[in-house]
Amino acid sequence: MRSSYLFTSESVSEGHPDKVADQISDAIVDLFLAKDPVSRVACETMVTTNRIVLAGEVRCAQDISLAEIEAAARATVKRIGYEQHGFHWQYADFACHLHGQSAHIAQGVDESGNKDEGAGDQGIMFGFACDETPDLMPATLYYSHRILEKLAADRHGKVVDFLEPDAKSQVTLAFENGRPVRATKVVVSTQHAVGCDQKKLRDYVKGVMNDTLPQGWMPNDEDAIFVNPTGLFEIGGPDGDAGLTGRKIIVDTYGGAAPHGGGAFSGKDPTKVDRSAAYISRYLAKQVVGAGLAKRCTIQLSYAIGVAEPLSFYVDTHGTGTVGDDVLEKVLPELVRLTPKGIRTHLGLNKPIYQRTAAYGHFGRATDADGGFSWEKLDLVEQLRAAV
Repeated sequence: MRSSYLFTSESVSEGHPDKVADQISDAIVDLFLAKDPVSRVACETMVTTNRIVLAGEVRCAQDISLAEIEAAARATVKRIGYEQHGFHWQYADFACHLHGQSAHIAQGVDESGNKDEGAGDQGIMFGFACDETPDLMPATLYYSHRILEKLAADRHGKVVDFLEPDAKSQVTLAFENGRPVRATKVVVSTQHAVGCDQKKLRDYVKGVMNDTLPQGWMPNDEDAIFVNPTGLFEIGGPDGDAGLTGRKIIVDTYGGAAPHGGGAFSGKDPTKVDRSAAYISRYLAKQVVGAGLAKRCTIQLSYAIGVAEPLSFYVDTHGTGTVGDDVLEKVLPELVRLTPKGIRTHLGLNKPIYQRTAAYGHFGRATDADGGFSWEKLDLVEQLRAAV
C-alpha cells in the first residue's frame, strides 16, 4: 500500500431520494418480521414527485393489509420530515405491487427434511474493518456520515429553521504513513428553505464541519470548503430527483475503501445473503482488527442459490496481519457457522431492526439493546486470540 495519498468518501442524508427509498423498503421488512420472524421480503421502492411505488415479493404467516403497508411507508416519509409541496408524507400517491414469493425460490431457500436452509441467491459479499477510527471504519466515510447526522439532528431538534431533509457530504483526507492526518477538501450540499440567507447557511455548515472533524483537521483555505457549490438548493428530495432502493451501496458500506459484492441490503429479509453475509463478513473482519491481529482486514464470502454452505471464504489483512491470512481462513469459520441459518442465529437477525440501518451506514454503528447492529459487537475477540 502507498503510505501517503489523498482519499475521498461521500455520504447522503436520510432525506436523499435514494435513502428515502431504502428506508421505506426496510420499513416494510420490519413490518413483516414483526408479524412473523421467518417472513420473506424483497421490497423495492421508487419515489418521485408526490409518488411512492412499491414492488417485489413477500411471504408471511400472518395477514398484512395494504393499509398497514401504506401506513408504514407514509410514517417513514413523515419521520424523515417531508411535508413539501412536491413530496408530502400525507398527500403523495401510493401504489403497492408486492406479490407472493416465487415457489421455485422458496423450495431452494426453505429448510425441509434433511435439507438445511439454502442461500436466497448466488453472489459475493465483502466485509471490512480498519483501525482509522474507534468504530474500526474508514475515516473518510466516518466523518462524511457524522457531518450529515449533525445536520439532521439540528433540523429535527429545531436548532436551525432553514434546513430541509435532502443533503450530501464528501470528505477528502490526506494520509501520511498510512494514517489520516487532515482534511484537504470538504463538500456539503444541503437543501434549504426558500429565501434562506446563504451566508448564514454557509457559516452554520462550516461550523458543523469544524466541530465534526478532529481538532486541527479543518482546511484553512476557503477554496477547499464547498457549501452548496451550485448555489440555491431549494428543490430537493424525491421532487428534485427520483429515488430507488439500492442505489447507494457504497455509502451503505465502506465509502469505496473496500470492495463491494454488488448486492444492495435494504428491502431484503436476512435469508438474503446479500445482506446477512455482508453483515457477518463485517463482523468477522472487525473481530480480527479488534483483536489486534491486523490493522486492516477484508473478508469475502460467496454463495450459490439454494446451497447452505459458502462456496469460498477469503481473508486479506493487506500485509498488516500478525498471523497468516491462511490461519484466519481456517479459524474464523470454526467460530461462526457461515450458512444463512447459522449467520441469522449467531447475529439474531430475524427481528424488525432494519429501518435504522438504511441511513448513515450499515456499519460503524453502536449496537442497540434490542439487537440492532449486532454485527458491530466485538464479542469473539478473546476466542479468536486463543484460536490463533
